[in-house]
Amino acid sequence: MSLINTQIPAFKAQAFHNGKFVEVSNESMKGKWSVVIFMPAAFTFNCPTEVEDAADNYAEFQKMGAEVYIVTTDTHFSHKVWHETSPAVGKAKFPLVGDPTHTLTRGFDVHIDADGLAYRGTFVVNPDGIIKTLEIHSNEIARDVKETLRKLKAAQYTAAHPGEVCPAKWNEGAKTIAPSLELVGKI
Repeated sequence: MSLINTQIPAFKAQAFHNGKFVEVSNESMKGKWSVVIFMPAAFTFNCPTEVEDAADNYAEFQKMGAEVYIVTTDTHFSHKVWHETSPAVGKAKFPLVGDPTHTLTRGFDVHIDADGLAYRGTFVVNPDGIIKTLEIHSNEIARDVKETLRKLKAAQYTAAHPGEVCPAKWNEGAKTIAPSLELVGKI
């Protein structure tokens, strides 16, 4: 079963955010767009490059009214040290969420049972807590957050414009499609 258009799981987790430990929950995510980015573990090789990519684009996410959450199966204590010791991770101004109980990795269906780690999963969640996009892939392939930004913009656009769809390679400002019987077989 796909997680698309389903409610995010109920959870409470601890995060390291702007020098403090804070609680993050499904309830605290409601009311704004959220981008949840799962990574296998802190102190790995590829993960800091993805945290840095998200950090370098964080202003754009904020401009769009979205919060970014990086989730690994480590603790929030590990994330504090990771933030303090990695120049790339140190750029993060968003919550680094610990999931040592694997509640989130299992709830978002990115858990690797054999390793106790997460696959690289990216989820765009609307303000009602509904998953609108997801991408999950193998851990040796890092992501490009610019594609996540494009998907977030498309999800926000279609939420604000019911009855329109974003075609392939759609970017903000480009033409959308209003599905109709007259278009069948003509595109």
